[in-house]
Order: sequence, then structure tokens, then C-alpha cells
Amino acid sequence: MTTGGRIGAVIVAAGRGERAGQSTEGPKQYRRIGGVPVIRRTLETFAAHPAIAGIAVAIHADDDAPFREAAGALADRVIAVPGGRTRQASTRLALLALRDRDLDAVLIHDGVRPFVDAALIDRVIAGLDGGFGSLPALAVSDTLKQAGGDRLVAGTVPRDGLFAAQTPQGFAFGAILDAHEHAFLAGREDFTDDAAIAEWAGIPVRIVDGSPDNVKLTWARDIDMANARLSAGLSTGLLPDVRTGNGYDVHSFAEGDHVTLCGVAIPNSKRLAGHSDADVALHALTDALLATCGAGDIGTHFQPSDMRWKGAASRIFVEEAVRILREKGGRIANADITLIA
Repeated sequence: MTTGGRIGAVIVAAGRGERAGQSTEGPKQYRRIGGVPVIRRTLETFAAHPAIAGIAVAIHADDDAPFREAAGALADRVIAVPGGRTRQASTRLALLALRDRDLDAVLIHDGVRPFVDAALIDRVIAGLDGGFGSLPALAVSDTLKQAGGDRLVAGTVPRDGLFAAQTPQGFAFGAILDAHEHAFLAGREDFTDDAAIAEWAGIPVRIVDGSPDNVKLTWARDIDMANARLSAGLSTGLLPDVRTGNGYDVHSFAEGDHVTLCGVAIPNSKRLAGHSDADVALHALTDALLATCGAGDIGTHFQPSDMRWKGAASRIFVEEAVRILREKGGRIANADITLIA
């Protein structure tokens, strides 16, 4: 094919990530790095690329809710497909979901490679010219040793001509779908990437330059390093995006029996007048959090004319502000509240 055809993308994200250990955020594709779920970072790059005409994401059958939460607004722009028992099976099912999209080519990518960029996607697409599969890879630079079960070195493997494969891997859509279907019918489930299936099916695969930044998050330490890298602003070479929001609020006193401050009801002969519980401290905190991401103020989201918030606990407002901030990729480092009576 030529690079002017319609190109789709398959993102494989159906694994359980057991090698990365357990986390309250779930499998590694849903964990946050730099405040943003891994899978959303991956999807953002493909969704923003002008050459990509459709995206199918293979997810675990039990992951519809966590996927939608992690992907945010992008969840409605992709096809989420229940995956299979293996990566190979999940990829085949995602390809089938794109079968009616009239695609000329497809890029198949690991969902846990969140540092893929537009330049790498461009190189893979360019490598498709001439009917080749296109495989991003890096020449092996480490010395390779071969050892048996006893961990004793049996020999040194020459590294000349050896490459470490990455994704996205690109192929003519019909050719790679046929290859997957033939492998399925033949009972072959042992392929570790799509280039291996292409080789087995007789599709020539050409190597293009990979990227040392395009790491796969496999172990817990990989996630920790990715998070540290983003927190330090190293993914773009820029300084960290640190934002400060200020909020303030004023309520008058009225007759009552307690004042609520920071969620604590303090017995008093007065109360703070307001539509909700009038917690002036949490109202100011809500405004400050919303200000960090340009999301308006407390009145934008909780209008005083709305009877749902009559007497409501102000922690609800803070929780919503935190949700909005995280949705936009933010992470709270510190919060100070000063009360003046």
C-alpha cells in the first residue's frame, strides 16, 4: 500500500499485568503516571494523529467500567472489544471489530507503551510502502549471554543483526487479519507479537527506527520510573507543569446551633448562612482546586438555585473538584487553608 490509505489502530490492553504487582488502581494500563492513566496517554497520541481513521481497544471482559473511567472522553471515540485469553487472541478480536471500516492498513500497539509519539507513528506508516509490514525496533547494544536452567553461562550470542522489537507494528489490514485468522484455525497461539505472525504467514517485514523512549511498562519499577519521569517533566524536556490555584469565600453569621468548618460541626450559638452547609473553608478549597485547571468556580458546578445542594455537605463539592482536576491530568501536591473570623 501507499501511505495515503485509510489507517486504523488496534490498542491491546486486555492483560492483567501480574508482573507489575497489585495496585488499588487495577492492572497497569489503568494506573496513573504523571496523574494520567497509562491507557489514556496511549490513546491520546493515536486519537490526535491525523492519519488514524479508527481505533479498536482490546480490553478484559471485566474492565468496561475501569476502561471508561481511565479513558475519559476518549472512551466514546474508540471501539472497546472484549479481549481473549492471550495477546494474540485479543489482537485478532480487535482486528475483526475494524473489519467493516474499509481500512487499508492497521497499526497494532501495546496499550502499556504510553510514550509512543507522532514521529514514531509516522515512521511506521512510511515503512508500509511497497507492501511490507513495518516494525519499529532498536539495535541490541548489550552483550547477550546464553545460560541453562542452572544459570551458568553457556555462551555469548553475537548481537550483530539483532534488534529489540517495539510497537506499533504496521501491516496491510487484509493481510494481517488473514494471517491472524489462519493462525487461529491452525491452533497456533504461541506468537509473541504480530510481526512473528506476519513472518509465519509470509508477509515481508521491514524494520524502521524505533525510539528509546517508547518503553513498555512491564514491572512495578517501570511504572515508578515512568511516573518519576513525567513528574520531573523529562518526557518533553520541559520544566514540570506546576499550577497554583487560589480560592476564597465569605459567609455571614445567622442564628443557629453550630458552625461547619472543614467538615467539622462546631457547637456555636450562630451558624454560617448559605445554601449548602456553608462550610467556608471547603468552599474556598473547591474554588482553588478548580482554578488550577481552568474549570470555573464552585458556582459553575453547584448553583445556589439548585435545590439538590440545599443543606448539602461541602465535601461533595471538594470531591467533584478533585475528580475534575484528575480528569484533566492534575495531581494535588499541597493545600493550605487559612480561616479568618
